Amino acid sequence: MARAKGAAGRREAPSLRTELLFNLAFQAAGALLLAVVSAALVPLFWGTALGLVLLAALVVADVAIFIVLGRYLIARLITRPMDALVEATQAVAEGELGRRAPPGGTRELDRLAASVNRMTERLLDAQGLLLRAEKLASVGRLAAGIAHEVGNPLASIGNYVEVLRRRGADSEIVAAIEREIARIDTIVKSLLDYARPRGGQRDPLDVGDVVSGAVALLDAQGVLRAVALETDIGASLPHVSGDRAALEQVIVNLLLNAVDAAGAGGRVVARAEAASAGGPLRDAPAGAPAVRIVVEDGGPGVPDEVRERVFDPFYTTKAPGHGTGLGLAIVQRIVHDHGGRVDVGTSSLGGAAFAVTLPSAGAA
Repeated sequence: MARAKGAAGRREAPSLRTELLFNLAFQAAGALLLAVVSAALVPLFWGTALGLVLLAALVVADVAIFIVLGRYLIARLITRPMDALVEATQAVAEGELGRRAPPGGTRELDRLAASVNRMTERLLDAQGLLLRAEKLASVGRLAAGIAHEVGNPLASIGNYVEVLRRRGADSEIVAAIEREIARIDTIVKSLLDYARPRGGQRDPLDVGDVVSGAVALLDAQGVLRAVALETDIGASLPHVSGDRAALEQVIVNLLLNAVDAAGAGGRVVARAEAASAGGPLRDAPAGAPAVRIVVEDGGPGVPDEVRERVFDPFYTTKAPGHGTGLGLAIVQRIVHDHGGRVDVGTSSLGGAAFAVTLPSAGAA
């Protein structure tokens, strides 16, 4: 109610056309008045040098007032707002990405400033998507090389450990080596998952079914017993085109992170809802129909200064030995391969909220 009241009480900017017509009419009326006064004074001063000087002075004053007021009017209504608009666009072009065009003072220039600001936002979103895609591609190639180089000697180490076991080596030492080998193997497999191109078959998918399948999988494994999980699947969600197994992996990774962040007795919320693309996605324009999957937790959250880094491979906020730092990188890679994006923010529960936005099957 207060919001509606505030919107109603906000004064609407005047029209540029109205302002120009009103002020020009005012100036024309002033000039006409001076002309009438000059005509009335002609019989009184005609034929004298002083009279001619006074009449000339009135004419000059009339023209000067018209020019001065006209210049002020044009500067106030047109040139100053346009200069501010140009200055803002130049600032953005020079790297001040937070700079935006100010209101122009009239409805027409306000619409122009708003249009420029929307264009700037969309260009920055598109630039961010492009940079993210380039980073994913380069890191993916590096990850594939590392996984290949590590995988071969790791298999040899496993064979040597088996030889040690057969020769009666200390069982505790052998078991410890096997645990570390298994950990390295998990990292290598995660690297391959991250680096492997996902150009497989795409099928129309019901996102609600995908979310429910991921929840059922973790519930069967007992992972969700430590937390209170709430699910909210919207009705009549548009279908998305994707790989079901890959998208289930996205939701499983996000849920595992949420459970770990919330801790025993914490709360986790998973929901799927219809949305619009908001910003441009790779396979859909801004504002196109989309589906948003959100996983929230009641944990400590993600600090603002590290939100861009949480998707980098091997970056983790967990204690050493409790995470590889590849889960969110894999999530971002899969989502990007599906033409979507993943964002991190603050949850209504007080922790982190990860939102995956995917274009609908007919949005491309």
